[in-house]
This record gives sequence, structure tokens and C-alpha cells, in this order.
Amino acid sequence: MEQLMEMPRTASLSRTVSTRTTPVHTFPAGPASRWFPVCKLGDLEDSWGEAALINGQQVALFRVGEHEVFAVSQADPATHSHVMARGVVGSRGDSYTIASPLHKEVYSLATGECFGRPELSLDTFPVRVVAGAIEVEL
Repeated sequence: MEQLMEMPRTASLSRTVSTRTTPVHTFPAGPASRWFPVCKLGDLEDSWGEAALINGQQVALFRVGEHEVFAVSQADPATHSHVMARGVVGSRGDSYTIASPLHKEVYSLATGECFGRPELSLDTFPVRVVAGAIEVEL
């Protein structure tokens, strides 16, 4: 993948396979959080997952369509294996989803809710695009 911006040592991006599409969501930064630049919007392919190490935390990024981007934990909530960027992107109604590649539990990319097992949830992170660059709040 072409590197379009210099990335800080706190973020790295690796190529993984997944299908999905999502809009870019912009959230205000919280008092104890920090926005981390990860990559350019154009670096993410529609309906493919990317894994990023951001400030020591593994995050799965998903772009859906032209401008929607979601960031979720790379750890599968059922097994704690770091595989979510390889999940299958889909939808339920108006919600974009990610199906775990291990046990096929389906989660909302926006809220982390598990549709099949309510006791499970996937951590989600705010995402914004600034001057074409994706930033994730941790």
C-alpha cells in the first residue's frame, strides 16, 4: 500500500482482508482522550478491513462507501483473538455490521452491539477525517 503521509510511531497500518463499507463519523474529543492520525482515507479500500496499532492498541478500520469509516477493537469479543479486520462486512437494516471470522457473531460497526449474543460487545472508537487523513480517538 502506498504511504501517503508520515505516520507517528504511535500508529502503524497493516493489510488485512475483510469486506464492509461505512461513513466517516466525527465526534468531539473527550477530556481524557487523544486523536491519533492513522492513514489517508484513500488508503482504505471500500469493504476491506485494515488493522492498525494505535498508541499500543490494536484497532480494526473499515471504510464503507466513499466517506464512511469505522474503528473497532481488533480483538474478537468471544475469543479475544486479534482478527476483526478480517471479518466480513455486511448490513442489517440501515446499520453496517462486521461478522467475526472465527465464530461468525455479527456486530454493529457503529455501536459494537452483538446481534446474536447480547452478552458480547465490540469496542468502538470515534473516527474523523481531517484534510483527507483518518484520525481515531483513544
